[in-house]
Amino acid sequence: KQILVLGLDGAGKTSILHSLATNHVKRSMAPTEGFNAICINTEESQMEFLEIGGSESLRSYWKMYLPKVLLLVYVVDSADHARLPVAKQLLHQLIQNNSTLPVVVLANKQDLEGAYCITDIHDALALSDIGDKRKMFLIGTHVAEDGSEISSSMKDAKELIGQLVLEAL
Repeated sequence: KQILVLGLDGAGKTSILHSLATNHVKRSMAPTEGFNAICINTEESQMEFLEIGGSESLRSYWKMYLPKVLLLVYVVDSADHARLPVAKQLLHQLIQNNSTLPVVVLANKQDLEGAYCITDIHDALALSDIGDKRKMFLIGTHVAEDGSEISSSMKDAKELIGQLVLEAL
């Protein structure tokens, strides 16, 4: 069972995965063309992440993988205000038929000027409309300078994801 990592192109999915895997920052500039799989070992478990690129041509694959996963990690660019409505629409479409799938939303790029704060992201994605039966989390993240250690919010996200995977097994 895998953890599916989705979000619009440019949201920072690959950079987040590299950072979670190595505990060090590696910014990735090239968008993922297709799929990217990464295994992350923690003391408690081995987590297999599957990232699918966020470009329009790849979004049709998103739903095919959803029934097979333990958890959805959805990454949004907090500073890309213009595309938040699209991110919201896609998220709601993805999870409408799966009321129990846990969702972790990473409001990425919190370090950028003009980035929406967590409450604004919560409202922009209409997370209150998603329902109470589901485990749902929203964490603000950012991938700082190359080579530096990951931020505490990234460590929290990694810990949370590990915990949710253990609960889902």
